[in-house]
Amino acid sequence: MLLATNFFGLAIPWLMKLAIEGLQHPAGGGFSPGQYGVLIAVAAVAQGVVRLFSRTTLLNAGRRIEYLLREDLYGNLLTLDRAYFSTWRTGDILSRLANDLTNVRMLLGFGVLSLVNTVVVYAAAVFLMIRISPSLTLFAIMPFPVMVLVVKRISASMFRRSKKLQEALAKLTTRVEENGSAAAVVKAYCREEQEIASFREVCGGYLESSMGVVRLRGLMLPVMAATGALGTLIVLLVGGSQVIRGELTLGGFVAFNGYLALLVWPTIMFGWILTMMQRGAASMTRLGEILNARPEVAEPVSPVDPGVIAGDIEFRRLSFSYGEAALLRGLDLKVAKGSRIGVVGVVGSGKSTLVRLIPRLFPVADGMLFIDGIDVNRLPLKTLRDAIGYVPQESFLFSRSIGENIAYGKPGATREDLERAARIAGLAGDIARFPQGFDTLVGERGVTLSGGQKQRVAIARALIKEPRILILDDPLSAVDADTEEEILGALASYYGERTVMIVSHRLSPLRGCDRIIVMEEGTIVEQGSHQELLAQGGRYADIYREEQIKAEIEKL
Repeated sequence: MLLATNFFGLAIPWLMKLAIEGLQHPAGGGFSPGQYGVLIAVAAVAQGVVRLFSRTTLLNAGRRIEYLLREDLYGNLLTLDRAYFSTWRTGDILSRLANDLTNVRMLLGFGVLSLVNTVVVYAAAVFLMIRISPSLTLFAIMPFPVMVLVVKRISASMFRRSKKLQEALAKLTTRVEENGSAAAVVKAYCREEQEIASFREVCGGYLESSMGVVRLRGLMLPVMAATGALGTLIVLLVGGSQVIRGELTLGGFVAFNGYLALLVWPTIMFGWILTMMQRGAASMTRLGEILNARPEVAEPVSPVDPGVIAGDIEFRRLSFSYGEAALLRGLDLKVAKGSRIGVVGVVGSGKSTLVRLIPRLFPVADGMLFIDGIDVNRLPLKTLRDAIGYVPQESFLFSRSIGENIAYGKPGATREDLERAARIAGLAGDIARFPQGFDTLVGERGVTLSGGQKQRVAIARALIKEPRILILDDPLSAVDADTEEEILGALASYYGERTVMIVSHRLSPLRGCDRIIVMEEGTIVEQGSHQELLAQGGRYADIYREEQIKAEIEKL
């Protein structure tokens, strides 16, 4: 289509040449000036029609590639681990999926169209110009090598500045995302003016980076335009002299200038294309950092099908480090299926890390963690995680209804499933008070719910899966004592033959556990039942006494 577009466009100056030569030599045969006029009009209309389809085809291809890239980026993001997201800012990721992807789409759509069009126009126009006058063509293109050298120097700097610009935009997006999410905190601490000043500074950095790119582009376009203007001036001087001397026909001179005029816009566009190519290359480099990222927790090379997971868990000399910091050290623990294990310890003792390793949210070395006697690294991730109900410390809710948030743990859940899970989680009374019940929207990250309500929705989401292994990581920290008793009572009847691990900084949720382990600095320092640990008079007994003293003080 681009070939056809340029064929019709390049035919117009040649038809003008023939028409003028026909006016000068009427007896020379061929078409009349009026017929040439009709042919020129037909060529112009045909060029417009074909150009419409060519642009639609290429621009649609750019959109299609953008769609496929976005799907690949998002799909790869969902395969990555918690460790990956802990080192990346949300705003930076959003910027790459929006702004950088737009630059790539522009390059692959309009950029490719313009590049191919420029190459075709240059090749065809220069060929036809040589047909008219080789010597005049040589004079016309004399300024172009100088232009190429200047543009080459500029384009190298354009890549660096374009990458810096995209990074500044990512920083700006991150600041907007953070302040939008933390609006309540900003207002509570009266930090509006400071945040505005900080945002102004980030905007200033983005403006400075943008102006750096604009200055280079502003330098590039005049170089392109000056090259075309200088070529036109040379053609007028040299070509006019050739016409006067009779070495070149007037029609040929008009056609030559027509082709030279056709080169002016592609020349200017060439500078714009180089700018777009550098920005697109910089953006593709940033997108490649996501596309090329691989999860540390991967599917096993030789997976073992365990059938139905029963729930036996065994840690064998388990050690785990996050970076250079050792969080767990040589830990041994056996959890029989159907048992209830409580985990308690001070902040930073490794409680949450321990239970996060069971569903392989973090990588664990071979031979250290076993489920039903099978190394956890040999179990298919879907099989493993489908068998586990996990309630994290921070309850995250999607911007959907309460029912959809609970049913997230079991796609296709019935109304009875939702009601049962909500009842066990102690949420039934709250839902009854909501005007739309399960259809009540919770807002972004559950902003319309209290901390305790969000925790109970998260618990219900885990319970509705009917998992064989249930992991509760400090699930009742935001509920009052009465609600806690109600939930613990309902959970006791739900546990059944399930293996349950409860992490808590308080002892009350652990009262019904078969065994309680006490952790300090990544190791197990005590374990036993509630009464056995009290009798030992160790760390657990100290925690118990501290809670008793606090309870007595609160009664005063």
